[in-house]
Amino acid sequence: MTVRRDIEERTGRDVAIGAVYATLARLEKKGLVVSRLDDGTPERRGRARRFFSLEPAGAEALGTARDLSLRMWDGLDPRSLLQGDGR
Repeated sequence: MTVRRDIEERTGRDVAIGAVYATLARLEKKGLVVSRLDDGTPERRGRARRFFSLEPAGAEALGTARDLSLRMWDGLDPRSLLQGDGR
C-alpha cells in the first residue's frame, strides 16, 4: 500500500493495487527487488505484511533507466514536435 500511495502522490494518477503487486512480483523474479513476509499483528487481524527492498542489481537498473530517460529529454523541446497549428 505504501508503494501504491507513493506512486499516486508522485504521478497524480490512481494505481490499481493488483498492478503494483504484479510489477513487484516481476521485479522480484528478475532479482531486482527482494521481499520478506512479516508476522501479522492484532491491529491487522493477524494478516501478514510483505516488505520489499531494492537489490543492488535493481539500484543499477533504476539508475540506468533514469540516465536513459534524461538523455532522451536532453535538448528536446516537446513544442518542436508539433506540426502546423499544433493539432
